[in-house]
Amino acid sequence: MNFRTILILGALSAFGPLAIDFYLPAFPAIALAFGTDEQHIQLTLAAYFLGLSIGQLAYGPVADRFGRRIPLLTGVGLFTAASLACAYAPNLEWLLGARFVQALGGCAGMVISRAIVSDKCDAVGSAKVFSQLMLVMGLAPILAPMLGGLLVNTTGWQSIFVVLTAFSGMAALAVALGLPESMPAHLPRPPLSGSLRQYGRLLSDRVYLGHALTGGVAIAGMFAYIAGSPFVFIKLYGVPAEHFGWLFGINAAGFILTAQVNARLLAKRGPAFLLARAVWVYLAAGLTLLAVSSLHTERLWPLLIPLFICISSLGCILPNASACAMNGQGARAGSASAMLGCLQFSVAAGAASLVGVLYDGSAMPMAMVISLCAILVVSVAMLTRRLQNTRTLAQAQV
Repeated sequence: MNFRTILILGALSAFGPLAIDFYLPAFPAIALAFGTDEQHIQLTLAAYFLGLSIGQLAYGPVADRFGRRIPLLTGVGLFTAASLACAYAPNLEWLLGARFVQALGGCAGMVISRAIVSDKCDAVGSAKVFSQLMLVMGLAPILAPMLGGLLVNTTGWQSIFVVLTAFSGMAALAVALGLPESMPAHLPRPPLSGSLRQYGRLLSDRVYLGHALTGGVAIAGMFAYIAGSPFVFIKLYGVPAEHFGWLFGINAAGFILTAQVNARLLAKRGPAFLLARAVWVYLAAGLTLLAVSSLHTERLWPLLIPLFICISSLGCILPNASACAMNGQGARAGSASAMLGCLQFSVAAGAASLVGVLYDGSAMPMAMVISLCAILVVSVAMLTRRLQNTRTLAQAQV
C-alpha cells in the first residue's frame, strides 16, 4: 500500500478521535453560551457515541454492496455538513442533533478504512498498515485537546467545529481525487436484505469473534485508563492540571512507539505470533498495577511504570488483533469491519462506566478494571489461538 493511500486512511481514522477530544476543552464555554451546566453539555458526547454505535453497523453492508468509495464519500460529506451545523448551533438541542449526525458520518472512515486495508493487504500487510494508523490514534489524544484549548481561548468554541469542517472537507477532496475503488471487481456484492444474516454468520465465526473481542477488551482497558486517570493523577496524587497532559502524553508515546516497533517485527513474525506474546505482557503489567494500587502508596511513580507498560502493549495488541479478525473476510470485509468496531466500542464504553460505578476514592477501581481486562484478553486470545489452529489443521486435511 502506497504512502498516499495510508495518509488518506490516516486522515479518515482521525475523524473519531478528533471529534471526541478536540472539543473537550470547550465544555465550559459551550455551557456558558447555552446557559446550562457541563453535565448537560456532556450529553453531546453521549449523542456522538450513540451515533458511532448505530452508524458502524449501517456502513458495513452498504460498503459490501456498493463498494468503498460511494459510502465513504457520503459519510465524509455528512460529517462535513454536520460539523458546520455544530459551529452555528443556536441551542443545545440543535447541537445534540448535529453531533449525532456528525457521528453517523464520521464512522464511515473508521469502518471503510479497515475494509480498504483488508481489500489491499494480506494478514501481515494489514497488521503493518494498522500499526501505522495507530500513530493517529496515539497522537490525536495528545494534540487535539491542546489545539482545542488554544482555539477556544483565541477565537471561541465555534472555531473548533469550523476547523473540523475544513479538515473533513479536505479529506473528502483527497478521497475523491486520490483513493480509487479498492473492492475487487470479481467479489460478489451481497444485497442489503441479507445484512442481518451476514452479521449472524460473523458472530457465529468463533475465530473472527475471538480476535474481535481480544481487541475490544484490550481497548476497554484503555478506556478505563482514560476514565480513571484524571482523578488518580490530579485529585488523588495532586498532579497540577496543566501537567496532566504530559503524563497522558508519555503513555501515548509508549503506545505509538510500540505500534511502530510492531510494524517492523511483522517482517519476521506474523500478527498471530506477536499477538499471542503481547497479551502476556499486558497481563503481567495489569496485575502489577493492581498489586501496587492495593498498597495505597503515597508516591505516584510506582503506579506509572506498570500503567505505561499496559498502555504501550496495546500498540502491539490492537493492530494485530484487527488484522487477524479482518484476514480472509473478502466480500464481507465491510460488514466484518463494522461488527469489529461495534463490538470493540461497546465493550470499551462499558469498561469506562464500570470505573465510575466502582469509584471509592482510590486508584483501585481503575486498576481493577484494567487488570480484569488483561485477564480476559489473555483468556480470549489463547482460546482463539487454539480454535484457529484447529481450523487450520482441519483445512489442511481436506
